Amino acid sequence: MAEEQPVSHHEVHENHCGTDGEKAIRKSHHSAEFKNSLISRLNRIEGQVRGIKGLIEKDTYCDDVLNQIAAVQSALNGVGKLLLEGHMKSCVIERMQAGEPEVIDELLVTVKKLIR
Repeated sequence: MAEEQPVSHHEVHENHCGTDGEKAIRKSHHSAEFKNSLISRLNRIEGQVRGIKGLIEKDTYCDDVLNQIAAVQSALNGVGKLLLEGHMKSCVIERMQAGEPEVIDELLVTVKKLIR
């Protein structure tokens, strides 16, 4: 059996991102546990959104609906913060190590969108 050779961060990034013709295919590579946690949170949020729709259909008092909307926005912000942290700790670091400093500009644009 041949001994496995160590793989550089650049090779991992290249294999991870791959290419499709001229356009790079970018994917995250978070753990299954992290991904399942995000999916679980998003499923709850999806249920909350359906609940809001039901409240509107039932002519629920506006303030009650607005409070539910605020709760959904807060929950989405929580998912965004977790994903941003994971992105910075994995994707951003790997791309920096692979010699792609433009990832910082990309990150700044994204952060500005998240905080508006």
